[in-house]
Amino acid sequence: MARLRDIPSRLYRGDVSINFVGRQRMWYTISGLILLISVVALLVRGLNFNQEFTGGSSFQFPSTPSSSQAAISKVVSAAGGGAATVQHVTSKLGAQQWSVQTKSLSSQVSQQVTSSIEKTFGVAPKDMNVSFVGATWGGQITTKAAEALIIFLVVIVIYLSIAFEWKMAVAAFIALLHDIVITTGVYALAGFQVAPASVIGLLTILGYSLYDTVVVFDKVRENTAGLVTSHRSTYSEAANLALNQTLIRSINTSLTALVPVASILFIGGYLLGAGTLNDLSLVLFVGMLSGTYSSICIATPVLADLKEREPQYKELAARLARRAAGGRVAQRAAAAVSVAGPTATAKVTDGGPGAGEPATATAAGQDDDAPESGGDEVAVPAGQPAGAPAAPGPAGASGGAARGADGTRPVSRQQPRRGGSAQRRPGARKKRR
Repeated sequence: MARLRDIPSRLYRGDVSINFVGRQRMWYTISGLILLISVVALLVRGLNFNQEFTGGSSFQFPSTPSSSQAAISKVVSAAGGGAATVQHVTSKLGAQQWSVQTKSLSSQVSQQVTSSIEKTFGVAPKDMNVSFVGATWGGQITTKAAEALIIFLVVIVIYLSIAFEWKMAVAAFIALLHDIVITTGVYALAGFQVAPASVIGLLTILGYSLYDTVVVFDKVRENTAGLVTSHRSTYSEAANLALNQTLIRSINTSLTALVPVASILFIGGYLLGAGTLNDLSLVLFVGMLSGTYSSICIATPVLADLKEREPQYKELAARLARRAAGGRVAQRAAAAVSVAGPTATAKVTDGGPGAGEPATATAAGQDDDAPESGGDEVAVPAGQPAGAPAAPGPAGASGGAARGADGTRPVSRQQPRRGGSAQRRPGARKKRR
């Protein structure tokens, strides 16, 4: 349990990191498949708008033992009502009812349908609830809903462009479109009716998704401040750190919001039969899930892709890549020298500076930048202590240390500098005292 409680602080410090930005191709593929299914559902099945949008007549009456969906459709069609949509619903008081929706009917035809239902299924006239919505009213509702959605998106883009920058506004706009298409696609795929309450819920979840995205973007802006001059990380790495730092907050906020919405959807909608609450809670539940996903896996990766195309961040990424490559070369050379021994030579194989040249080990305690001494050079074979006398070379070898069997020359241990400023030539013999 203690380790679970430490996860938020470890994510914030960067001790533990989930590479969301580095896996943007995977997120784009997942979202692309979901969007494809949603678009196909919208094109093939379409949205099931309710009476407030399409207009028409509605008949509601209590359920009776003799009533059924097929029987009601047959009675309505015989009375002149045409094709009808029959649904079994639950009233606010928990009573079982039938809801019949038809096209716009005249007063005479509407009265005929009402009389046929009352006589066939034994429904009292006081229990019949008949309503009528004109096509003009439904068209106005649809137009107003579309206008509200467009105005919302335009205002959001303007605000984000002023508060942050236009690239953040573009990334947030893409995430919002992602949520709209997925939510409406779920409605089309499942066949749920779209009511005015659904439009209100859609605008609500767009605001919720935007809130979560703005929180992440604010942390991204904080982490990337002075990034070009400090050279501490690339833009994608700084953005990914911001995602990890706000991840727990996003999850907690989403769970806290989803629990009451799920209660309204499953308890209020299905058990109590509250139709309006059902329309509102369904779009909220689907939209909040999609908004949480898009703010983490879509908005920030899109922003990182847009920013990494700027010349300054391209140069920063190239500089950090060269630094990392140089560090790996140095580590490999040091590891090769430490494994082979003090008199071995290691060749650089990474194609960097000095590729193909031997990297010679320096004698213990000697500085790499010390000037060359003019003293005698004594070859120190591998495994021989530094203070031991040098082994004599082969007969006839003059000047310099003898070469080994592999042709390489061992590292020489230089004697302290003798008096005088002139350096002795490498092949000079010792003077006799």
